[in-house]
Amino acid sequence: MFENAELICFWCGGEIPADEPIWRCPCGGMLNLRYTPDFQPADDRPHSMWRFRRAIPIRDDANIISMGEGYTPLITREIAGRSVHIKQEQLFSTGSYKDRGASVLISKAKELGVKRVVEDSSGNAGCAIAAYCAAADIECHIYVPADTSPAKLAQIAAYGAKLHLVPGSRSDTADAVMEAAETDYYASHSWNPFFFQGTKTFAYEIVEQLGGRAPDAIVLPVGNGTLLLGAAIGFAELKAAGLIDHVPRQIAVQAANCAPLAAKFIEQPVADPQPTIAEGIAIAQPIRGPQILETIDETGGRFVTVTEEKIVAAFKETARAGHYIEPTSAATIAGAARWIEDEQPPEDMTIVTVYTGHGLKAAGKEVDEEVASG
Repeated sequence: MFENAELICFWCGGEIPADEPIWRCPCGGMLNLRYTPDFQPADDRPHSMWRFRRAIPIRDDANIISMGEGYTPLITREIAGRSVHIKQEQLFSTGSYKDRGASVLISKAKELGVKRVVEDSSGNAGCAIAAYCAAADIECHIYVPADTSPAKLAQIAAYGAKLHLVPGSRSDTADAVMEAAETDYYASHSWNPFFFQGTKTFAYEIVEQLGGRAPDAIVLPVGNGTLLLGAAIGFAELKAAGLIDHVPRQIAVQAANCAPLAAKFIEQPVADPQPTIAEGIAIAQPIRGPQILETIDETGGRFVTVTEEKIVAAFKETARAGHYIEPTSAATIAGAARWIEDEQPPEDMTIVTVYTGHGLKAAGKEVDEEVASG
């Protein structure tokens, strides 16, 4: 089920065997995995993302590292006067959707015989990679911005990973890990193509939960684009297999204080990034930026940006609805509201968005202080 896979460089077009322990092309370019999944009926499989086992490129079941991740509930909630489906990805084992990518990536690392990995993260990806490395008995080093939420730092450390706190911006953290990645396997949620082979299952599940049809539009947060690009892969694979008749519009949400791709999409100058409570999407230089822009354009999508005030308001409103989510998730809900208000989509349009991470991940951050004072 894995014989047709190969790594393709996004920059030079070079082809590399998919079983090479490599995370970028020798030319320095990003790698994508070219792979034709097998969508055989899976009614007898457990309701986790590994329900789609034959569409996930791991050779041997013995190498799979899984904690039952996936198949999160798809609920309905009113946003800006419209009924919207929300995928509850905050219910994963480590508290965010990043478990999808970590499960496949670390399973592949185990299959490749990797003994030590490095990763950089604003928190959630670091938590997920650390957890799955613990389960796989792989040594793990996580590089994080020094001002990362204390709850996320405590979670990463609890899994036994070595924390490396990097002063400065999220970009400084990305720069710091590159030196380590010259000698250790880079289990990157943005560089490593196997991570996206996990996040693509987000799309598979939505289609199955909607009764075998794709939504008309999907509203997702964009920092490094790991969920948006993974979802795009998943929907494209389903359409190529003839299982859906269209790929949904991708609506990408960025915080107004750090919105480099939103600016590029409408061909405006990119403003200097400012602090945002939506730390999960505070990425000033997304390494897969060109792919994200291409994806939005190809699906007829667009970007929306949301202010800090709107993020806090969405956080409060969502909590009052009974869902405790982190600020990045609140930014996504605020973005869905703004898009609905701006475009006034037809009443019969099927819209899906997401809670990406649990609120406990960001306990102690500025948003809690604003909520308490408000």
